[in-house]
Amino acid sequence: MNQQRLPGKFWIIALIAFINSISFTIIIPLLYPYAKQFALTDFQASLLTTAYAVSQFFGTPVWGRLSDKIGRKPILIISLLGTVLANLLASVSGTALLLYSARILDGLTGGNNSVASAVISDITTPEQRPQAFGIFAAIFRLGFVVGPALSYFAQQLPTLPGISALGMSFVVSAIIAFLAVLVTIFFLPETRPNVAPKSFKLSWSDFAFGKIAKSATKPKLGKLFLLTLLSGTTFTIFTFAFQPFFLTILNRDTKELAIAFSAVGILGFIAQVFALETLRARFKIVDILAMALLIRGITFLLMPTFPTITAFAIIFTIFALVNAFPMPLIESILSLNSKEQEQGEVLGINASYLSVSNAFGPFISGLLVSLGYKLPLWLTGILTIVTAWFAWSLKSEFKCHKNLSK
Repeated sequence: MNQQRLPGKFWIIALIAFINSISFTIIIPLLYPYAKQFALTDFQASLLTTAYAVSQFFGTPVWGRLSDKIGRKPILIISLLGTVLANLLASVSGTALLLYSARILDGLTGGNNSVASAVISDITTPEQRPQAFGIFAAIFRLGFVVGPALSYFAQQLPTLPGISALGMSFVVSAIIAFLAVLVTIFFLPETRPNVAPKSFKLSWSDFAFGKIAKSATKPKLGKLFLLTLLSGTTFTIFTFAFQPFFLTILNRDTKELAIAFSAVGILGFIAQVFALETLRARFKIVDILAMALLIRGITFLLMPTFPTITAFAIIFTIFALVNAFPMPLIESILSLNSKEQEQGEVLGINASYLSVSNAFGPFISGLLVSLGYKLPLWLTGILTIVTAWFAWSLKSEFKCHKNLSK
């Protein structure tokens, strides 16, 4: 079937999401070293990421419900303004308490990506949505290439009064998020029809907790949700532990750390665009997923085993290439094994499991890092290989080829 032309509004919301992803990813490479400026321990530094993820887990369903009630545009503006304010607060924070408050504020108002997804659902037909969400995901991922690179350049800027070199990245992030606000105000029309202020009450069902607990018991799909949790947790253990390892064991600086994160984005984007579909056409999805997780686990084990910058560059390149595969493949398996009318709910629940892993991983990693900078990489390597085995064990239970009918 020929792809349908997407409406002009789609490219506006895609641009907003791209700008927002740049704003978000600018601060990823500097959050750990910035925390160390406040004399935080490694574990306390990990809690900055956990605080953001937990706050986002609470806040995102509320913003989604509000966007249904009063419209997408005002909620998207409020959410983006929350990011602007949170990053400005982080840039001028003089105490760790203010820095934690900034991360919590950013998490609580961080429902802009889910609202952007709702906009896409509003403006596209069911036939257009696979194409639209695929393009949207690719554009959003491009932000993971641009953001860390901008973080490097932001550290070269002249500092403002009361703001350190690392703090300047938060300033740049706030400016870019504000650009997304302006694009939303002046170019994005309201896409939710017939909205008007109404009474708004929250119930337990508006939050993700009940659905997550219930979904774990779903026949078959519960195993895929568990796979998302395991894959996400092992990856985020690495994401935090990698930073002190890179800075301390490999003796590199924060600018090189930003370059490393940017390299992950670039290589991951290349692999996803040029390799994933070719592999999917030749092999079963679960086989590709299990192999990607296995290779990822092996690279986690090799990095601390050969702690030289040359060995790291080779191992890290392999990691970055396979790292783009697990989540898109898990979502493909979920899609192939879900009914048409429950696709949105299933993928939404899976996203909630990923949010939980984003909270667990850094917390666990922070505890492990306090025992040594190599230990968490070895441990998450072993756990990732176990996760690969679990993925491979599901091979016989699911439709695993994209051409199979539901």
